[in-house]
Amino acid sequence: MARKRKGRDVQGVLLLDKPAGMTSNDVLQKVKRVFNAQKAGHTGALDPLATGMLPICFGESTKFSQYLLDSDKRYRVIARLGQRTDTSDSDGQIIAEKLVKVIQPDIEQGLIHFRGDIMQIPTMFSALKYQGRPLYEYARQGITIERQPRPITVYENRFIAFNNNELELEIHCSKGTYIRTIIDDLGELLGCGAHIIYLRRLQVSNYPSDKMVSLSFIQEHASNIELLDSLLLSVDSPVQDHAKIALTDEQGRDILLGRTIEISQSTVQTQLVRLYQQTLFIGIGQWLNNSISPKRLIQTEQ
Repeated sequence: MARKRKGRDVQGVLLLDKPAGMTSNDVLQKVKRVFNAQKAGHTGALDPLATGMLPICFGESTKFSQYLLDSDKRYRVIARLGQRTDTSDSDGQIIAEKLVKVIQPDIEQGLIHFRGDIMQIPTMFSALKYQGRPLYEYARQGITIERQPRPITVYENRFIAFNNNELELEIHCSKGTYIRTIIDDLGELLGCGAHIIYLRRLQVSNYPSDKMVSLSFIQEHASNIELLDSLLLSVDSPVQDHAKIALTDEQGRDILLGRTIEISQSTVQTQLVRLYQQTLFIGIGQWLNNSISPKRLIQTEQ
């Protein structure tokens, strides 16, 4: 007999405004306790130094967290020029210092090299796995692992300000982009070195930033379950970018039984589609040649 999970059957997505100085997992565990949730997971770690949008999925929405991991992100970053650190941020040790002789036109010219489709070598201080262990564990032991360049896309790296050797940018990028690596590489290109002193994630996918709530707010209102639940976005919100298809009750039942169904939808432009039995979200399917196969379904009462 299956063991019953402890806690409430919470469903939906919380847009948490992560505070600085905590790991994403520490924040996740605190939020899970406040909500007394049976199941929860975050959608892409932020460094302890970083703040900003950290979507936390509860219940069935965890099945679609990968689509947020794979989504585009937007960041505000402040870098200090003239100092390079071993972690490429202010949590690390300074390993080189140089006089800053660059001016704004030099920076704007340098930024051109970090736009569009580029290849990036992931930082050693990342959660990428090597032989089952994250790279940052090797880095903390002073071990460097050879990493292969990976394709990323930087849609925008907008210059905001440059004062007292501190450079402020806004960066819109694809999944897998390491902002600290962009800053480190930019510093080397400019010949003075650089590291991150402030990083804030402004947006994940198309989630609105004004829906973010702080950890202190939910902790302060921990006893108000109705208020906490009202903060949650819908279970299907991680896949809102995909086309929506409404099925009949019979078609929905077939999909939930794992069957492929025939359906004519000439307006569908994507391979992945959101599936609804009438108005009830039941998961996502694979669209191909006027047929839909179930790909990821949620538990329903049917």
